Amino acid sequence: MNSSKKNNPVYYYIPFNNNIDESDVSKITHALQSIKEIDTCNLELNNQRICITSKYPDEAIAKAVPILTDLQVRVPVTKNNFPLLNLSCASCANSSQNILRMQPGVINASVNYANEMAYIEYIPSMITPQKLKDSLQEAGYDLIIKENDDSQNSLEEIQKNHYKALKRKTIGAMIFSIPLLIIGMTPSLMHQHWANYIMWILATPVVFIFGKQFFTGAYKQAKHGSANMDTLVAVSTGTAYIFSVFNTLFPSFWIKRGLQPHVYFEASAVVIAFILLGKILEEKAKGNTSYAIKKLIGLQPKTVTVIQGNEQNEIPIKSVSIGMTILVKPGEKIAVDGTVLSGNSYVDESMISGEPIPIEKVKGSKVFAGTINQKGSFQFHADKVGKETLLSQIIQTVQEAQGSKAPVQKLVDKIAGIFVPTVFIIACLSMIIWIIFGGNQGIIYGFQSFVTVLVIACPCALGLATPTAIMVGIGKGAEKGILIKDAESLENTKNINAIVLDKTGTITEGKPQVEDFKWFSSTHDLEKNILYSIERSSEHPLAGAIVSYLNDKSITFIPDMEITNVSGQGIIGIYNNQKYFIGNLSLLSIHSVPIDKEVKNWLDNKFKQATTTILFANENAILAGISISDKIKPTSLTAIKQIKMLGIEVHMLTGDNPTTANYVAKEVGINKFKAEVSPQDKIDYIKKLQASPNNKIVAMVGDGINDSAALAQADVSIAMGRGSDIAIDVAKMTIISGDLQKIPEAIKLSKQTVKTIKQNLFWAFIYNIIGIPIASGILYPINGFLLNPMVAGAAMALSSVSVVSNSLLLKLKK
Repeated sequence: MNSSKKNNPVYYYIPFNNNIDESDVSKITHALQSIKEIDTCNLELNNQRICITSKYPDEAIAKAVPILTDLQVRVPVTKNNFPLLNLSCASCANSSQNILRMQPGVINASVNYANEMAYIEYIPSMITPQKLKDSLQEAGYDLIIKENDDSQNSLEEIQKNHYKALKRKTIGAMIFSIPLLIIGMTPSLMHQHWANYIMWILATPVVFIFGKQFFTGAYKQAKHGSANMDTLVAVSTGTAYIFSVFNTLFPSFWIKRGLQPHVYFEASAVVIAFILLGKILEEKAKGNTSYAIKKLIGLQPKTVTVIQGNEQNEIPIKSVSIGMTILVKPGEKIAVDGTVLSGNSYVDESMISGEPIPIEKVKGSKVFAGTINQKGSFQFHADKVGKETLLSQIIQTVQEAQGSKAPVQKLVDKIAGIFVPTVFIIACLSMIIWIIFGGNQGIIYGFQSFVTVLVIACPCALGLATPTAIMVGIGKGAEKGILIKDAESLENTKNINAIVLDKTGTITEGKPQVEDFKWFSSTHDLEKNILYSIERSSEHPLAGAIVSYLNDKSITFIPDMEITNVSGQGIIGIYNNQKYFIGNLSLLSIHSVPIDKEVKNWLDNKFKQATTTILFANENAILAGISISDKIKPTSLTAIKQIKMLGIEVHMLTGDNPTTANYVAKEVGINKFKAEVSPQDKIDYIKKLQASPNNKIVAMVGDGINDSAALAQADVSIAMGRGSDIAIDVAKMTIISGDLQKIPEAIKLSKQTVKTIKQNLFWAFIYNIIGIPIASGILYPINGFLLNPMVAGAAMALSSVSVVSNSLLLKLKK
């Protein structure tokens, strides 16, 4: 991060919003003072803020916040995506990113040139979006603050207006450039005494009216001591134009020296026309890369029919609140997430889950915003609205993921940061070499090579190579029901060579049902109430099965019981100073609960049936045994075969008994499995794979509820979605439908995306590596070839378009 130097230390206050023990103050102060950019720091516990002095507050605060977070000091941080305007190339993205990072209070900022979005993490009490906007405007950029920028109404409208303006400029530039090109390229016309003056008249509006944006951008960059593509275009075309004006007005200057007074009016105008045309094609292609997100946003209906009393009223979707009853007619899009109250129908959920078969909806079924009702009609209760709906979460995740940067992009950003200054050095050296060694025509050829090198150099292709492929890849994943959280995860997925699958909810349906309920005690009314009350407090899927089973019985809920979860073993409840245990044999053995012959026989019988068994006991005896089954998903066997065909090892971990684990593993073709594992055992198992001699790249696939620690340990974490309970924040990738067949699809998508990135980077680099030397005249001594600036302009315009077009080919791949 670059920092603007301060002459004197400046005071800044970092807020926090949790209580800090006085004994921790010295530890926190010592940690902050280890940051070299912080001169002094002082914790004000009563004011809940940390006062620091620093000459480099931007770097100091950015480094302090992660340290404070590790020390359990909660700093209120906001994360937002803001649309950015006036980015002309990858250098602009780097420049605007550095400006944002230099603002005190900004923790991190990342600018994506492909979708023109800025992802900013900042402390709202220290800096506001308006201040961020002001800082960018000084450098010629702009930030759209959605709440405040009412003048243009929406980003889409701004982009549409920008495209129309760009189109008008391009058409205008072409109208003037075509006759200019005809005169400049026709010997019988170009040598007429009036030719130079006509070309001057035709070139002037192209350079200074239709090409004004390049000169304005270059000037604003120069004010801040930086350069971008605008600088290259402005300097090259401006130099060609001024040189031509001088030669038109003072031709004798060259004639006296035995040289022809060449003019380059056609080059200055045609280069601008070609670059504007390239920009139009690039904008069009870039718009197509965000097709997926536009499609998702388009799933949201504008209005909704609500039932109020006996009346049906149509209201805007923004007016819908939780608790409203909504009517869905045949063919309509569902507006918000909810639960069906009456009626029945089939709903197409393919746009969210990627599954083509419509799902039946009856009373009690969950429905989701953006899905499409088929022929029936039903009413439902609004459970989640606005940003809380599943569709809104998916849109937000996809937007953030498309704006994230792949690891390879860091290298590209560094190159883009020094690209423009390097090109200027090469152009100047080329001209100097031509003047010294070029003989009589050295000055003319030196000037031409200077202009051509500046014109042909293209940082845009480099800047678009990675993000456009990432945008298309992540968008395609979302269309298929594969929600990828960031670019790094998409890139890493192709390297997976071992997959660890949790059993329940991943290989199996995750909808366990009680098959057998056996009481071993003679009286069990109170115990039944205790069992129900304890299990109702648990989030485990097996607990849900027991609660559902007991719901039909005469049950009384006992509130205020003391309940403790024992990870990987079960749950303990205390009622009237008596302990009750619900879990596996391991839990009961640890607490020395006796197991009689009747219980052993029952357990042996259930183990043979390969069902999951749970025991309910007090401190003296086992009270009941519950046998639970969970069907294997019909697609699991096929999915695991497909994963193996990709050369990937498949492992299964489960907290279930060995007999059930062995049965499930055999059914789906898994040879490597481990039963009766705790969450810690899962972590250790993954660590062991990662530390193996061939350093396995491990993916962990779980339901995102009990596997969070194992998911965090894995190289790639994949959560299996289950309706509205999708834990999007838990893993780097979420399979919305919960279908394992999506995993091989995700791996293939990753491979295709990374292949496209490599192709894009190859062509972007090779274009500049070959183009710049040719533009400088390296072929002239060999075959007398010197590249025309107009051809260089066309090549530059097409280079970025070709990279974006190659990324769009990803959409066509299966």
